[in-house]
Amino acid sequence: MILLEAKNVHYIYQSKYQKVHALKGVSCVFEAGKLYAIIGHSGSGKTTLLSMLAGLGTPTEGAVYAGGEPIEKFGVERHRRENVSVIYQAFNLFATLNILENVMYPMQLSGKSKKAAKEKAAELLNSVGIKEAAFRKLPAMLSGGEQQRVAIARALASDAKTILADEPTGNLDTENGRIVLALLKRLVREERYCVIIVTHDLDIAAGADVVYRMTDGHLTHDEGDSIC
Repeated sequence: MILLEAKNVHYIYQSKYQKVHALKGVSCVFEAGKLYAIIGHSGSGKTTLLSMLAGLGTPTEGAVYAGGEPIEKFGVERHRRENVSVIYQAFNLFATLNILENVMYPMQLSGKSKKAAKEKAAELLNSVGIKEAAFRKLPAMLSGGEQQRVAIARALASDAKTILADEPTGNLDTENGRIVLALLKRLVREERYCVIIVTHDLDIAAGADVVYRMTDGHLTHDEGDSIC
């Protein structure tokens, strides 16, 4: 089942000195139960594409669809609440909230009671290997790997079945990167999530079901060993 789709997406923005055509007619589909990698050199357009998929920018031309409908029909805030969740390299946890409150936040924002949000947040944190003894800690008190697992738990707090991950292991050591990637793969295999990872790491790409390559704003679909 196709959860997310880009159709002929162009994105042009004006920098201080020049007009930049960051995406050039990008079309791609993302299905439930698959892990996708988007690879490419810095400046190739891969993070811009992720932003378009997340509704964090509006295509200059073309459109992004969720469940067969253009995301403008939902409204971008509803799209980010119901269709997609985003995980960042820098974790983006709220520094002044403990980790339980961080995971509760999107649920309370969508109207869930504090009691229900607390119970669900605890369940999600346990599911990513964070024990109750850590629930009252602030993010800065955790390791990078633990913070990224909290970020994954927070992403799961919405009903969205598509996770957009921007270099999710970029700030982690090898072992913690392996743990985070294993968590994302489990969501794909066991719970039929669609996980889309923007990455420079060819080892991550090698383990993906589908690899897209960005080159100067153009998207191609890599096959087999051509990712190397």
